[in-house]
Amino acid sequence: MKNSAGNALPHVLIIGCGFAGLFAVKALAKAPVRITVVDRTNHHLFQPLLYQIATAGLSTPGVAAPIRNILADQNNVTVLYGEVQRIDSARRMVTLDGEQALDYDYLVVATGASSSYFGNERWAAYAPSLKTLQDAYDIRRRVLLAFERAEREEDAAQRATWLSFVVIGAGATGVELAGAFAEIARHTLQGEFRRFDPANARVVLIEGGDRVLPGFPAALSERARQQLERLGVAVWLGRRVSDIDADGVQMGSDRIAARTVIWAAGVAASPLGAALGVPLDRAGRVLVEEDLSVSGYPEIMVVGDLAAMPWHQPAVPGTAPAAKQMGTQVAKNISRKLKGQATQKFRYRDYGMLATIGRNAAVAVFGKLQVSGYPAWLLWLLAHIVFLIGFRNRIVVMIDWAWSYWTFERHARIVADPATDDARHRPQP
Repeated sequence: MKNSAGNALPHVLIIGCGFAGLFAVKALAKAPVRITVVDRTNHHLFQPLLYQIATAGLSTPGVAAPIRNILADQNNVTVLYGEVQRIDSARRMVTLDGEQALDYDYLVVATGASSSYFGNERWAAYAPSLKTLQDAYDIRRRVLLAFERAEREEDAAQRATWLSFVVIGAGATGVELAGAFAEIARHTLQGEFRRFDPANARVVLIEGGDRVLPGFPAALSERARQQLERLGVAVWLGRRVSDIDADGVQMGSDRIAARTVIWAAGVAASPLGAALGVPLDRAGRVLVEEDLSVSGYPEIMVVGDLAAMPWHQPAVPGTAPAAKQMGTQVAKNISRKLKGQATQKFRYRDYGMLATIGRNAAVAVFGKLQVSGYPAWLLWLLAHIVFLIGFRNRIVVMIDWAWSYWTFERHARIVADPATDDARHRPQP
């Protein structure tokens, strides 16, 4: 691609098309650049609603859309499906799988974060986390098949382990999952089983700290805990997990026998940050300058969950709004660089926080205003519909949520390929 003078346009390479990457791309729509977007999936995922896939509340089109479709009308963008293997900062070169090399004038790294098991990686086989669509499918399969295994189980004690669901970590994801599991058991599955009452299923939320939703004000955290318990979730605070195996969770001398355990407790930076060869913080995130560039490499910018900003007070949360703002800011700074202007410092604008707990239950904080219960749930509903990517996604989600609200049904309960389920969820000979 060339400009009107016939010269090759500066090349902006963006790795990752989550919120930060996508908003950087869109903010450069009218800039005199050629953009290449590289992602190891073919879709943009609305991660705040990923738990709805895991709990059968929504189907995939409600929370994900093809990257190519989203960017089809932006003519200065080329989308490549692939995974980055190496970054040569000195040569301004990125190598993809298959050894394809891409050069760049500006590089935006927006590869996000993965789950951390705090050095206990073997726990991942027994307690999946929730970061990708595949994770959501896996969790949904495990949860739904647990009820199926319980129906076949003759021994009452063994049936109880199939009907026990443990969520580790009481941040937003953990709270949302625990609340949804309780609703599935007490409402969605009512009348569908003959050998047991799904309402007797046990849902336990374990948190190592002293309150749920630690990023929220203490008063709202307490209201969230109360709302969870009203839904039927047992909230265990101040408990540290010492081991996880196929049969349950160990917390020192205490143990919960459960066949379904979900991990929502830790986050680790994308390993691609280390490929830059620049300073990292203790969590593996890239230490960035105030304009989100990398020290010594002003043409490289790191955004989203991979960026560490110790200079920003208060700390920037790892949320979608923060990622969007970072993506937009680096796009503005690239445009300023092209004009020979100085870059601008990034300053996060806090528009509030929302977390849903279950039907008619949520908490929200907007500055000094704190809201909980039904009003907060309505705000959460509206905000997520407004910020969904694509008109079709909004319509799909609105229809699904309206149906679910009035009927308590969760339509996305199909387990298409039980043969791929974890071996421990298969009937034993």
